[in-house]
Formats: sequence, C-alpha cells, structure tokens
Amino acid sequence: MAELIPLRLGVNIDHVATVRNARGGAYPDPLRAAKIAEEAGADGITAHLREDRRHISDADIDGLMDVLSVPLNFEMAATDEMQKIALRHKPHAVCIVPEKREERTTEGGLEVARDENRLAHFIAPLRDAGCRVSIFIAAEMRQIEAANRIGAEVIELHTGAYCEAHADGLFEERDAELVRLCEMSNFAHSLGLEVHAGHGLTYDTVAPVAAIAEVRELNIGHFLIGEAIFLGLEPAIREMRTIMDEARK
Repeated sequence: MAELIPLRLGVNIDHVATVRNARGGAYPDPLRAAKIAEEAGADGITAHLREDRRHISDADIDGLMDVLSVPLNFEMAATDEMQKIALRHKPHAVCIVPEKREERTTEGGLEVARDENRLAHFIAPLRDAGCRVSIFIAAEMRQIEAANRIGAEVIELHTGAYCEAHADGLFEERDAELVRLCEMSNFAHSLGLEVHAGHGLTYDTVAPVAAIAEVRELNIGHFLIGEAIFLGLEPAIREMRTIMDEARK
C-alpha cells in the first residue's frame, strides 16, 4: 500500500478552446482559463494538441509555456510531428494518448502491448530531454507491464468505463470497474510507476478514485469547463479540489 500523500489536480483546458473555436475568434482564451485554474488550486495544466487542431492550437502551447507557473502536461499522439513540438518546448510532462480523427474525445487507452518497440524508441528522446513521460492506458495488467518495459515513468489510468457505468446506473459494473482501478493502481505502484487517473470524472464519481492511495494525480477537464458555465471556473475547480481532498483523508 502506498503512503497516503496529497493528491494533485491537473485541469484540462482543451474545451475552453473548443468553445473559442466554435466562433473562430479569440474568446474564451485558454491561457486565461489556465491562470484562473492555477489561482483556484490546480497543481498543473493539461492541454492536448491534436493532429487536427480541433481545440488547442500551436499558439496556445506557445502561450502556456510562457505564462504558466505550474507544470504543463502536454497530451499528444505518438507521431513525428508531435514529438518535434514536444522536444522544442520541453514541457514538464508529456502524456502519450491514442488519437482517432473520427472520435469526439479520447475513447480508450493506448495499445502499448502491441506496439512496444516503436513506443520505446518514440519516448526515449522525450525522456532524454527531461520530460516526464506518461502513458494513457486502460486499467489492464498487460498494458501496465508494457508501459513499464518501454521506460515510461508514469501511467494515467483511463476512468471512462467507471464513469460511464455510473452515469448509466450500472452500479455493479461501476463497482467492478472501481475494483479494477484499485487493483491495477496497486500493481503499477509495485512496479515503481507513478499512477495518475482521468477521463469523465465528475463531482459524483471523483471521490472513490481520489481515495485510491496509489493514485498521485487526477486530470479533469470537460466536466469542470461545463460546470464553469453555471458556477464560474474558479468555484468549479475549488469544489472539485475540496471533494478530492476530503476523499483523500
């Protein structure tokens, strides 16, 4: 069992950019959202630069590197273009995620076990440049073992199935997914990997995941940006921070 230490919150600002891009203008500004998130208690900012640039843009990444005082977690696909961008900026963390042009959002974890050799060579220059490399994967032993073998320092467990089961009222399935997240967090920790988690987490689902001792960081975005419409971004983040901290106790 891992020592119970404070849990970090990474706020994903992708969907501030989604709203901005719907009109093609400059507002709302993701950089402003990032600074508000910092002030509200975020320990880091997550931004996914997709190949099709559907939300975060190259200029956003340039700006975030200039203005942030908390770490940037740069999410990206394992492509040559994205590797070059990451090596130019050298963000604190790089999270490798699967990406399909036709998907609305990231649908699942990266298939590491079938692509170990390529991914090992892909992440090596990023590690050499000083970036902490994270792999976004399903809570499956074979994927965790593969992530460890290729030299990742961090894994981020996909919580989407757990959250979707809760939303659909499938509580037995939800509870089974939570058990899987607990077991695989413990397994990854035993290998020396740092464990993060994220995708689909809400006020209603975050506490049980936040209570998993081996989980060191949660990355949450879409729900917080949605709640900001009603509450404001700072109160929405502070409420999430409060729930996380209470669950951690």
